[in-house]
Amino acid sequence: MAEHFQPDNRPVDEQLGELRVQIDAVDQQLLTLLNQRARLAQAVGEVKKIDGSPVFRPDREAQVIDRLKQRNAGPVLADSIAPIWREIMSACRSLEGRQKVAFLGPIGTFTEQAAINYFGSSIDALACPSIDEVFRATSAESADFGVVPIENSTEGVVTRSLDLLLQSRLTIVGETSLLVTHNLLRQVPNLDQITAVCAHPQALAQCQGWLTQNLPHAERRAVSSNAEGARLASQDPSIAGIASERAASQYGVHVVQKAIQDDPHNRTRFVIITTPDKHKPAAPTGHDCTSVVVSVDNRPGAVHDMLVPLKRHNVSMSRLESRPARSGQWEYLFFIDLAGHPEQDNVAAALEELRQQCSFFKVLGSYPLDTH
Repeated sequence: MAEHFQPDNRPVDEQLGELRVQIDAVDQQLLTLLNQRARLAQAVGEVKKIDGSPVFRPDREAQVIDRLKQRNAGPVLADSIAPIWREIMSACRSLEGRQKVAFLGPIGTFTEQAAINYFGSSIDALACPSIDEVFRATSAESADFGVVPIENSTEGVVTRSLDLLLQSRLTIVGETSLLVTHNLLRQVPNLDQITAVCAHPQALAQCQGWLTQNLPHAERRAVSSNAEGARLASQDPSIAGIASERAASQYGVHVVQKAIQDDPHNRTRFVIITTPDKHKPAAPTGHDCTSVVVSVDNRPGAVHDMLVPLKRHNVSMSRLESRPARSGQWEYLFFIDLAGHPEQDNVAAALEELRQQCSFFKVLGSYPLDTH
C-alpha cells in the first residue's frame, strides 16, 4: 500500500511511476464509491418525496461532517474534511433537486463565496443587487435559500440584515464565516493617478488605515458591493476597487496590493435564510445556535431582568446587539444569539421565561454553528 512506501535506490522516474499507478487505482475506487453514494442519495430522494421532506438538511450534513472529522486518522487534515464532503454532498444533493440560492451579487462577491462554501458548487446561483433583493427573492420563493452578511469582526453587525430579519417571515437555518482578504484592484498594476476607490461601505471602513496612508487624496466611493467596485475599476483606469482575487479574475483586473484590510484576522459571518414552510426545524446537533429578537418595557432593571432566565438555566449568550425600535419613544430591540437548541430542556425553559418577560419576542432560527 502507498502509506508504507519507502523511497529506495531505483531511478526516481520508476518510483514515481509505481506511485502514480497506485494513485490511479485509488482514484478509480473513489469514483466507484462516489457513484455508489450518489445512487443511495437518489434513493433517499425518492423516499423523501413520500412525505415532502426537504432536499437540504443542514443539521444532517453538519452531523455527517462532524462524525467524519472525529473518525479521521490522517494524514488528511481535519480542516480539509468539511470542504471535500460539502462538494460531495452538493453533487449528490443536486441529483435529488438542484437548489437555487440567492446572494448579494454580482458574481465575485464574498457573499457568493460564502454561498459556495456552505452549499457546494452544485447549485443554481442567483446574484441579487442588494440585501433587500436577497430577502425578496427568498420570501417570494424565487430562490430556495438566501445568503446575507450579518456580522463583521472589525465593523460589527450589518444593520440592514438585522432589520430585514425582524421584518420578514424568513428563518435562519445555517451560518458560515469567511476570512475576508481585501485586495486593491485596478486596470494597471500600480497606484499612480487613482482618483477614486470603489467598494462596499463595510470594505472601505475595514481598509481605512491603508487607504489613508497610501491613497490619502483618492475619493472613497461607496457602491452596492465589492464586486461592483471591481467592475467599475475594470472600466475606468482612474478607479480602483477593493474586492477578492476571485473578483479580479472575473473582471480582468490586476491585484495591485493584496490584503489591505486593517485587521489581518478580519472575518465576516453570513447566515442562510429560507421560508419556514420550506424547511423543517433542524434537530439539535450538539453545536447549535438559537437567534432571537426581543424588546422589553422601558423601566429600571428591565434589561437585567431579561438576562436572568439565561443565567438561571445555564444558557450562554454569544451575542447581544441593540437596535432602535423606530417607535419614536427611545425604545430598543435586542438581537441575541444563544448557545443551544430549543429541544434542550434548559434552553426551552429559558426561552419560555424570556418570552413572558418581553413585550416583543421572535425566534429568528435555530441552526448548527459553523465549526468547520
